[in-house]
Amino acid sequence: MLRPTIDDARLSAFERDGYIVLKNFFSGDEIAALADCATRDRRLDQNAFGRSDGEGGTIRLSVWNHPTDTIYGAIARSESLVGCAEALLGGEVYHYHSKMIMKDARVGGAWAWHQDYGYWYQNGVLFPELVSAFIAVDPCTRENGCVQVLRGSHRLGRVDHILTGDQAGADPDRVEEIMQRLELVYVEMDPGDVLLFHANTLHRSDQNRSEHPRWSMICCYNAARNDPYKDSHHPRYTPLVKAPDALIMEKAAQGFDGGDDDASAWLAAEQDSSASVLARPAATA
Repeated sequence: MLRPTIDDARLSAFERDGYIVLKNFFSGDEIAALADCATRDRRLDQNAFGRSDGEGGTIRLSVWNHPTDTIYGAIARSESLVGCAEALLGGEVYHYHSKMIMKDARVGGAWAWHQDYGYWYQNGVLFPELVSAFIAVDPCTRENGCVQVLRGSHRLGRVDHILTGDQAGADPDRVEEIMQRLELVYVEMDPGDVLLFHANTLHRSDQNRSEHPRWSMICCYNAARNDPYKDSHHPRYTPLVKAPDALIMEKAAQGFDGGDDDASAWLAAEQDSSASVLARPAATA
């Protein structure tokens, strides 16, 4: 299939807005295969953990650092997706980590307003030269908690973050003022669409109170030149070997027979310390 690429217009839009959406990036067959594998994958479920959203809800996710020999790794290493990350960051990238966000019907928690760099700054990443690829596995609507972004917020630079529940939340007073000046966009997506956003783009999502799940896979890439200066729970520069796009369906056909069963591929909840080092908001009288 002919996938969208990063042309001059899309690059300009990304630099102006801090995000772009590539419609129908993955085919119906590819995204259906990803959804089927993910919902049947016991390892994905067993390695999932929750993060309180500070609003009474909990977001459930599974995180892994290196691409595995499964459909997840085939997607994260696919030459088309990696090529988009390279075009946006201006050079070689490596896989910083991937995750599956399992925002289930009626119970899926929210994400507080944050910048991804609000997390990753703590990991010794000196420059915000990272991009995240949010892949819609299910339809993403306002009703089931689609991503919201503040258009152009990446140009603010890094905003201070505090703990919001178990999450890194951007300074709420500052966010309130930012929202008076920047446009709030609800990014509604169809399965197979990809949202690419800058590490400093402010974004959030509501709890899922609908009858429909909102699962998504997010692949995060760091510029190779932006190798962190210290070790953390996410990898330093590791060469990324691109894979042909056709490998996605080949891995789907294999299911998980012969997949990567290495337990070290998964990030445990207690290892995910990017937010835990942040201060909690001061108590009020």
